[in-house]
Amino acid sequence: IGRAVETGRPVFDIIGMGQFTDAYATQTIAALSVLSHVATLSAKLGAELIAPQARVDVMPVAIELVKDAYRAEGKLDELNVDEQLPYLSGTQFAWASGIIGMAARLKPAANIMIGPFWAESMMFAETFDRIGSMQVGGTARTYQIPFFAALCDYVLIGEEIFAAGAYVSGDPQQIGSIAAQDWFKLAAIGLSTVGALLSSVGVNIIAEMLSW
Repeated sequence: IGRAVETGRPVFDIIGMGQFTDAYATQTIAALSVLSHVATLSAKLGAELIAPQARVDVMPVAIELVKDAYRAEGKLDELNVDEQLPYLSGTQFAWASGIIGMAARLKPAANIMIGPFWAESMMFAETFDRIGSMQVGGTARTYQIPFFAALCDYVLIGEEIFAAGAYVSGDPQQIGSIAAQDWFKLAAIGLSTVGALLSSVGVNIIAEMLSW
């Protein structure tokens, strides 16, 4: 974002095409948390934020989060919702084509893509890379991660987007949820390790416990 201010070019934040009612809702919530943080930094530093929207149920929430960020910095009057958070289309490739066209015209200094992405992930990553944008990409959709890894400067892989969303939001419930998951993972790893070691000497108590 600082680079965008120095060059006088905008910052793009793309939250994907997820909804609150589908299997990718958690990714969308993480994406919105990141968007709120990006909006706060953009307002504070004076960068122009562009966040094209694709879902009518998510768009009002995104708008309010960005408004709150600008309001907190005393710069709400500098926000133009129609231009900075435009609704492009609810159709995948129409929305993607609109973003690619905007990127080609505006040549943003930075592009942040956090959320659920499909085939458009490669299109976005290639386009913004070609125009020289610094990119941060992250998704929990396994098939799209390699495209971000190949072309983005920084990549969040899988559950890292949830950790990032919780961290920047500062929400105790989100942070606590991530911490609890990590503790359960550590417990599972420890149990698996102990079980393997005991099984190697003929003690199958862990396997028997897990089979109950």
